[in-house]
Amino acid sequence: MTTITAPVTPRRAAPVNIPEVSNHISLRQAVATSLTMAYRGLLKIKHNPEQLFDVTVQPILFTVLFAFIFGGAIGGSVDNYLTTLVPGILVQTVVMTSIVTGTQLREDMDKGVFDRFKSLPIARISALAGALIADMVRYTIATVLTVVVGLCLGYRPGGGFSGVVAAGLVIIACSFAVSWIWALVGVTGKSASSVQGISMMIMLPLTFMSGALAPVRTMPGWLQGLNHANPIYYMVNACQDLMTGNIYGANLAWSLIGAVVVIAIFAPLGVKAYMRRA
Repeated sequence: MTTITAPVTPRRAAPVNIPEVSNHISLRQAVATSLTMAYRGLLKIKHNPEQLFDVTVQPILFTVLFAFIFGGAIGGSVDNYLTTLVPGILVQTVVMTSIVTGTQLREDMDKGVFDRFKSLPIARISALAGALIADMVRYTIATVLTVVVGLCLGYRPGGGFSGVVAAGLVIIACSFAVSWIWALVGVTGKSASSVQGISMMIMLPLTFMSGALAPVRTMPGWLQGLNHANPIYYMVNACQDLMTGNIYGANLAWSLIGAVVVIAIFAPLGVKAYMRRA
């Protein structure tokens, strides 16, 4: 007797419903993820403390060196020169620190860190916004340390505590605005070294000609004229006005207007360039 076996039809596996991650991110979620990315930036500093050298060692070194080397030649004495030097070093240190924004942004993009962020359910702008927010902590550290070093050398601000705090807030706000320029350079640059080179090439002349280290009135007339188009010049003057006499004048107004203009121009450009690559 022959047994006939019916062919077995393979059963098709039931489709598995995989939930899709929505691309829509609310403003509240975008802010939350941006703060998380800012915390990531602070953790990077914790694990790599040498990243704080530019906001710790630099203000101490520059303030002490310039005070004792150029104090007698420019101010007649170290005490007299400190009224010019401390506000100038404050602006120089914090503004130069903003260059790190573009450099570190370029490094993260080169290492593929931002490519991994694409797979996360976060707003694409969060990584950029978080980096800018984290750098404001660096600006605060540089501001406090520069003032403390000046006080240790004998600097006594005529504007009092309120003038110093106001000057620090203005410099931090203006440096945040400047950081958008370097964020754009970092996103569009080809390498971290090229971003740093371009940034330093622009910032060094603007800082040294601004009156941060020597009075502008001693400079050639054509250089004094160029300073009227130099945003760092108004930041230095505003800082000196606030710290020396707690004066809220035209220099402060021009500094804040300049900061708003810079953000209005470079923030959209930086975000657009970043979103195109993110």
